[in-house]
Amino acid sequence: MAELKNWYLVCYDIRSPKRWRKAYKLLQGYGERIQYSIFRCWLSQRGREKLRWELEEVLETEDSLLLIRLSNQCVSGIQAYNRSEAWPVEQAGYRIL
Repeated sequence: MAELKNWYLVCYDIRSPKRWRKAYKLLQGYGERIQYSIFRCWLSQRGREKLRWELEEVLETEDSLLLIRLSNQCVSGIQAYNRSEAWPVEQAGYRIL
């Protein structure tokens, strides 16, 4: 059985450019950058905890990290209330019949 996945916003404020680069590279493997320090990630609970653990290895106490789980209603609202490029939707390249 597949794990349930949700969209997450990952927001961070990292004081050191070296730590910022490490966190940025790490997050590129998990999701897509929306703004300078904001990523959107499609994660299971296990994936979220793995990401959080890996980020905690990079961050110091002076840095900030915020993970926000978005409900389906929130995600549909993003597309309805913003510009279309604010939350691009991936198109499936195939259909299973």
